[in-house]
Amino acid sequence: MSSNVNYRKLQTEELQRISPEEYKQSEKHPIVVVLDNIRSASNVGSAFRTGDSLRIESVYLCGISCVPPNKELQKTALGAQLSVSWKYFKETVDALKELKSEGYEIISIEQVENSTMLQNFRMDKQKKYAFVFGNEVHGVADEVISMSDVCIEIPQYGTKHSFNVSVTCGIILWEAVKQLRFQI
Repeated sequence: MSSNVNYRKLQTEELQRISPEEYKQSEKHPIVVVLDNIRSASNVGSAFRTGDSLRIESVYLCGISCVPPNKELQKTALGAQLSVSWKYFKETVDALKELKSEGYEIISIEQVENSTMLQNFRMDKQKKYAFVFGNEVHGVADEVISMSDVCIEIPQYGTKHSFNVSVTCGIILWEAVKQLRFQI
């Protein structure tokens, strides 16, 4: 199938991207990404970059998750760690306690009993959300799951039982922002 449309790759200046300073001053989607003991600096950097592109509030780095400045994180973040605010917590449960006290709904992305499939989850524009992404091997910690208001699962149809955490973050954040921006 061919198209009569001519495509041309846009130049960087045509994209009209905002500066890190403008990002910091801009209105954000009421979303915090919580990284529960992410061992790969590349995955942490990817969460920053995805968070920047979708204009989230913050990234909470917990446990063994690396923090800026970090050379490996920078490779995938490409400077997004300079625009997206972040906090570090030794224990993920402490991050969740803070978020709960600030009125965030805690949503863990994990395969658990009674999980809500992503296609069935609906965002409420009046709420604030903290999405928890777990360790690449062990997933979201049990004590974190027990503090969650909802657990979301992404349906999968192949032989593998999980996506890479950076892919999961992209899928979840895109769906969340899509719902917040475009649902009536």
